[in-house]
Amino acid sequence: MEGPRAISPQEFLKRMRAKAEQALREVAQAVNDAPDGRVIADSEYPVRDVMDRLKREAYEEALQMRGDAADAAFSPSA
Repeated sequence: MEGPRAISPQEFLKRMRAKAEQALREVAQAVNDAPDGRVIADSEYPVRDVMDRLKREAYEEALQMRGDAADAAFSPSA
């Protein structure tokens, strides 16, 4: 979609970059914290939770940006 309500992919990336990097650090930490022989068993759920949080935050940010763009495009009557 293009137009006044479209969000900028570049701006979205800019806003989400720090959150994505933090989530990936947490994934690496969860895998590193798991003991040998239990890497999957002990890291799978923490990694899932981190990625679920990132997914939710990304979707919320995109929706907020879309709403902000729609509000900015609205021209109130005089």
